[in-house]
Amino acid sequence: MSTQHKGLKLKFNATLDYQQHAIQAVVDLFEEQPLAQDSFTVSLGQQAGGSQLSLDGDGFSGIAAVSNQLVLSQDQLLKNLRKVQETNNILLADELLSTDFDLEQEDEKGTYKIKKHVPHFSVEMETGTGKTYVYLRTLFELNKTYGFTKFIVVVPSVPIREGVLKSIQIMRDHFRELYDHVPFDHFVYDPAKLGQVRQFGSSNKIQIMVINIQAFEKEQNIINREQDKLSGSRPIDFIRAANPIVIIDEPQSVEGDTRKDQTKRSEALHNLNPLCTLRYSATHKNPYNLLYSLGPIEAYDLKLVKRIEVASMVEEQSFNNTFVALKDVDNKNGIKAKLQINVQDKTGPKKKLVTVKQGADLFTSSKERQEYQHGWIVANISCEPGIEHVEFTNGQLLRLGEQLGGLDGELMRAQIFETVEQHLKKELAVSRFKDQGKGIKVLSLFFVDKVSNYREYNDDGTTSLGKLGLWFEEAYNELTQKPLYRGLLTFPVEDVHNGYFSQDKKGISKDTTGKTKDDEGTYSLIMRDKERLLSLDEPLRFIFSHTALREGWDNPNVFQICTLNESKSVDRKRQEIGRGLRLPVNQQGERVHDTSVNRLTVIANESYDDFAKQLQTEFEEDYGIGFGKLDITAFAKLANPDAQQYMNIGQDASEAIFRWLQQNGYLDATGKVTDKFDIKNTHFVLNLPPEWVHMRPQVADEVNKYVFKNRIVNTRDRRILTLRKNITLDPTFRELWERISQRTRFRVTFDTEDLVKEAANAIAEMPTIHRSRITTEVYRLDTNRAGIEGTQISGGIREISQSPELPDLLAYLQNSTELTRHTLVEILKASSRLKDFLENPQVFINQVTQCIQDVLNHVTVKGIEYEKVGGSVYEMHNIEQEAERGITRYLDNLYEVQNQDKTLFDFVEYDSEVEREFAKACDNDERIRFYCKLPISFKVDTPVGPYNPDWALVTEGEEKLYLVRETKKTGDKLDFRKLRESEQDKIACGRKHFDAIGVNYDVVTNLNEALNGY
Repeated sequence: MSTQHKGLKLKFNATLDYQQHAIQAVVDLFEEQPLAQDSFTVSLGQQAGGSQLSLDGDGFSGIAAVSNQLVLSQDQLLKNLRKVQETNNILLADELLSTDFDLEQEDEKGTYKIKKHVPHFSVEMETGTGKTYVYLRTLFELNKTYGFTKFIVVVPSVPIREGVLKSIQIMRDHFRELYDHVPFDHFVYDPAKLGQVRQFGSSNKIQIMVINIQAFEKEQNIINREQDKLSGSRPIDFIRAANPIVIIDEPQSVEGDTRKDQTKRSEALHNLNPLCTLRYSATHKNPYNLLYSLGPIEAYDLKLVKRIEVASMVEEQSFNNTFVALKDVDNKNGIKAKLQINVQDKTGPKKKLVTVKQGADLFTSSKERQEYQHGWIVANISCEPGIEHVEFTNGQLLRLGEQLGGLDGELMRAQIFETVEQHLKKELAVSRFKDQGKGIKVLSLFFVDKVSNYREYNDDGTTSLGKLGLWFEEAYNELTQKPLYRGLLTFPVEDVHNGYFSQDKKGISKDTTGKTKDDEGTYSLIMRDKERLLSLDEPLRFIFSHTALREGWDNPNVFQICTLNESKSVDRKRQEIGRGLRLPVNQQGERVHDTSVNRLTVIANESYDDFAKQLQTEFEEDYGIGFGKLDITAFAKLANPDAQQYMNIGQDASEAIFRWLQQNGYLDATGKVTDKFDIKNTHFVLNLPPEWVHMRPQVADEVNKYVFKNRIVNTRDRRILTLRKNITLDPTFRELWERISQRTRFRVTFDTEDLVKEAANAIAEMPTIHRSRITTEVYRLDTNRAGIEGTQISGGIREISQSPELPDLLAYLQNSTELTRHTLVEILKASSRLKDFLENPQVFINQVTQCIQDVLNHVTVKGIEYEKVGGSVYEMHNIEQEAERGITRYLDNLYEVQNQDKTLFDFVEYDSEVEREFAKACDNDERIRFYCKLPISFKVDTPVGPYNPDWALVTEGEEKLYLVRETKKTGDKLDFRKLRESEQDKIACGRKHFDAIGVNYDVVTNLNEALNGY
């Protein structure tokens, strides 16, 4: 990377409301705590009551230290906590959540334990909204308001530690201006610099220590061992003597899940002797004493983060090669694995999940697909953590998350091309800012799982590009020559991309876990170059990094993120998008709040539906969000228009309204909005308790936030259909049923020459067959209280150049059609489409199979004959059994019967307006004595599948007529061209079936047609 540019200087806005609210929440927590006027030394001897520490003695184990002092009682802290929670609309705490533990103390008489009481408080802030800025500024506010001076920031990993250190460095001048140049020291804990720890305890200036949990979680850590440099004291004793306020960055990662039990890391944190812990995260597992919450929905609504777009890229029509992916293994009930393979379905091959045990044959599991015929038998399944895999008898070995076959290489190549194009589109969009002197640097970030895929190291010590690097340069050179993008970037291709990878002692980049010593230098490099990367003069635009390093990246100008894995990505979506959510900055270091620019595009190797579903699931898991579900504080912030002065209705009123809505069916037991809440219906009125009727518009608007915009609102109730009593005893119905319930069987004959001719014509008219391809669909995501919704904004298709494997065409077709090889050869030769087989064999096979089966069905129907099966009938009692089980239907698809004695049920279900009008006519027409919609179980067997006719009728008069009618909106009852061919064939078979049993059958559009001539 070039070193000639100093980069820009980031600017910080001290007036953002949401950040000030988060800061003030912590400051107000200590209301009535007096400002410390003087420095003092303390010892941790007897407790003077509550959590106040006595000031007598010679210091902590002989260590003199300037200490934070808390004089508030637990009751006062709880009172303050509830006041803060009320202000920020957080469910009020019943008690102060804290931890009691024994702290070891040592004096001349030996070691003893004292009881320590540590309260914990939490602040929830969405990724990218300035969490680090907020807690660092909070420290200065606490010092200004109460005189606290000792602070420790505990982080879960080296990259986050480096990020915090960098934040302090670039915010230093900002904080000095805000806080009257108050002196402060900051440092990262280093076992080789223990003098800094001594200074931390003894200094009367603000002290900020940044430390990762791994440095003090174990007894053998240097911080917990006596040191000659410290006169035999342990470094941790100087920290404990200072009674620090401990800020925990990402507590769920620092100490793990503490919802059930305290962890070893929790004990290590307590050993720091904190005055309290302040916990900051977007995804708390245990939000102790929550003070403030800014979740993903609020951040999205306030436009505090970039909008998200997903460029979904998936393989299409790619079933020509062997494909096996290992999705999961477990040994809960015997050792088994979950594989994704190509499975032969009725309509062709599909990628499906199958569960296999040792000895399973994929040839059988795939419904006998040829590619699994040789050696794809499971020889071994390993569930051992870290080395989970499946081995096959042909020698192939598949590790968890890996796949064999498919279009992985082509898919990654397409992802790179799409990322470069999305990058150039963004460059074009921000180019208008250049004339204003506030240009915006656009960065794209690639995560790779293998360094060698991007950069190769040769035996002679030189390096060369791996396949990803080569594909990138090809895409960049091609796209930048397009007229639309020409001149946007003028740097040579080799200067616009580079990689950040950890290196071994020889300087060779390598794959790492992200937690090794070699990674630390990489993190420093990434964070050190943060501002320089933002300069428009710096050529680097496209950054390749190992997946293990993603935690270290939080550059605000990342606009595209692409994960390139040879196996499907198992990373969490929130982790993936979190690197690019921050609002960008311009060349003056100022945040840009232009929503047309602030869009992060994720180039994903999966469908949009899968991506959005997983992202929403993670929101629900991480935040405890129930999309579409209200909680009891949902209305607390609503303003009461009847109040004499502006005021919110509060949590008690909110709970009362919430319970009312539940009791009256607008919300279910979980708080989810039901179909009864139908604000789109012009006749809808929200029922509220009398004292809150005047709040109807505000409450309705709030509830509506939890309803999907594209939800199809059911304006109807569900009904259980009631069967007419003693219907089976009705002589009219019994006579009708006896006439129409006779079963039949069929036999078919057809002319082979006709079959060959018609099938060849059908194949000749098939749509054009393309090679396997990758489809791209770009969706714009909208996150709201109802859930994650997407709108497609663009798309495209990329065909694959690789030559497919050619399977045994005739064997496939013979197996699926049961025709002879000779007949199949005649059909294919006559179709003149065999060349398409070379383009995409599997798609060709699927389409040809469908054509032949459709024609085969059609020609067999022409020669079909039905005959009665003696003693075989449709049983009448099936209707009663179905009614007993409960037939539930939606009211707006039901016609309510007026003359109950004319039909079976109190409602008649209909599927179209034609059917509704027919039911109404039968109900009211005096010519009809009895009518019924035939039950779904009444089916006529046909070669093209079971056929369920619509209606059975009985007319009035001395000579009753027993009729079966099919209703279709064709305009002309003989015009079947508007019906699907399979529908026409079923109707033709139905006609022959009813002819065979002597029942009058016809297709009609209304009742007059049905009775024409009778």
